[in-house]
Amino acid sequence: MSEEIMPRVDIAFKKLFGVDENKDLLISLINSVVSKEDQVATVDILNPYNFRDFKNDKLSVLDIKAKGPTGKHYCIEIQISDEGDYDKRALYYWGKAYTQQLGKGKEYCDLNKTIGIHILNFISIPEAKEYHNAFRPFAKESNVHYFKDMELHTIELSKFEDQIKGERLDEADELNLLLSKVKTSLDRWVAFLTRHNLLNKQKLPKELKDPQVKKALEIIEVMNLSPEERDAYEAHLNWIRIEASTIRKAKKDAREEGRKEAREERDIEITRNLLFQGVDIKIIAKSTGLTIKQIKEIKRKMDNDN
Repeated sequence: MSEEIMPRVDIAFKKLFGVDENKDLLISLINSVVSKEDQVATVDILNPYNFRDFKNDKLSVLDIKAKGPTGKHYCIEIQISDEGDYDKRALYYWGKAYTQQLGKGKEYCDLNKTIGIHILNFISIPEAKEYHNAFRPFAKESNVHYFKDMELHTIELSKFEDQIKGERLDEADELNLLLSKVKTSLDRWVAFLTRHNLLNKQKLPKELKDPQVKKALEIIEVMNLSPEERDAYEAHLNWIRIEASTIRKAKKDAREEGRKEAREERDIEITRNLLFQGVDIKIIAKSTGLTIKQIKEIKRKMDNDN
């Protein structure tokens, strides 16, 4: 298959989901994330894609604001790089979207539930195993759900992607592994966002047979970017690649550091045993690679313990 535009690059994402002619894709994406009571049959896009607006935006701040027929607001943002303090930023944007409903002449009763959906190209919540997490405020003791207008979702693409990566997998094996992970409608959209290059719109497997996913594949295949859009797309794509490279290096360094610490612990334990048996310090140094100074320090601690 020829190389296509990556839909998880923010500018491509908004051009795909943030235009009126593709409302069905946005509706499908929203419904795959939110609970049954918050699903929509139609939406109004409050800030349709316009590259002239995007040019003035800070890098990676590119969101889609939509309003459902009951007045609920949906704010979808795709974040290409980890700038730190993302939890605070997500709360800030939720609060901004919520308060902006209260225009001149309106009252508090006019405020509607606002749902933030944050699609992240990085891992922001390492302590959470699942790639999709929903956050709603509940009372600590009684578990009462009082502030019902507030809800935020995080979708960490890297967590899903890590489940289907393999250095020695060919495309067929990678596709089979991908399909084994697809169970829900959100899984289908995340599979599209992370592995669209493995998908053939003419031969979609049953796990991914969805008219909106198929339409998204068709649009991505023929999406045209102006020279300015192409420059912005390439710049943001580079951010994703740098982020991925940084994460791979951090994981490799962590493994190396873990092995180094394990070797040091092993050498210390061997040294303690040899010292206990009265073996000469110089012989221990040759056997373990520890310095004379390190061995004397271990001996000193053993003497103090005794």
